[in-house]
Amino acid sequence: MAKIFQATHVGKVRHNNEDSLIVIEPETFVVADGMGGAQAGEVASQMLVETVKDFLSETPPYNEQILSQAILLANGKILNLARRNANYLGMGTTATILSLDDRKGYFAHVGDSRIYRLRNNFLEQLTEDHSYVETLVRRGEITPEEARVHPMKNVLTQAVGVVENISVDTANFPVESGDTFLLCTDGLTNMVDDQNIAKILQSASNPADALIDAALKAGGRDNISVIVVGVD
Repeated sequence: MAKIFQATHVGKVRHNNEDSLIVIEPETFVVADGMGGAQAGEVASQMLVETVKDFLSETPPYNEQILSQAILLANGKILNLARRNANYLGMGTTATILSLDDRKGYFAHVGDSRIYRLRNNFLEQLTEDHSYVETLVRRGEITPEEARVHPMKNVLTQAVGVVENISVDTANFPVESGDTFLLCTDGLTNMVDDQNIAKILQSASNPADALIDAALKAGGRDNISVIVVGVD
């Protein structure tokens, strides 16, 4: 059904990669961007993808409610680990999951990692960032261009593993032949604008590697992770 490309890179500034990503059969994709001191962000994002993988292995077929349940389960597990280990206090992660079948797509999402859809040469962001600057954009207080360089652009309003009660964004939507989906962490979107992302998705033979190369050329100030899914 789908042609899949995936890649992750530590970037040019960070010393370790706190992103995690995974492809789960059938046709389910996860990216997570961890945060926290020492190696805690890496622990949180890896716990997220492993928890989602284990939960989904017992619950096919998937829909957006099941994907949301997987994120909520990971939220509890990450919180419990942090409570038992002081080194992990304050850790958390974004969580963005996309699942596709022959006719529909489903997502569940927390944080500022993103899902995009390229259809008929038009790139659309399907998820909404849970971030302080995105709140300002929605209120009309700043423009999307100003948000890209705002000093508080990395401040999240929601993340997995930080508090007991989180609200998971979910949706389902029709899938068409020729659609291309991109899941990515903000290490890409803070470095490469949507117009150039669209150009790369349209033209690159390996769009995952090409997107990471573009983010590195732009400065690579964060870890970068991408999954690109092309629907036959």
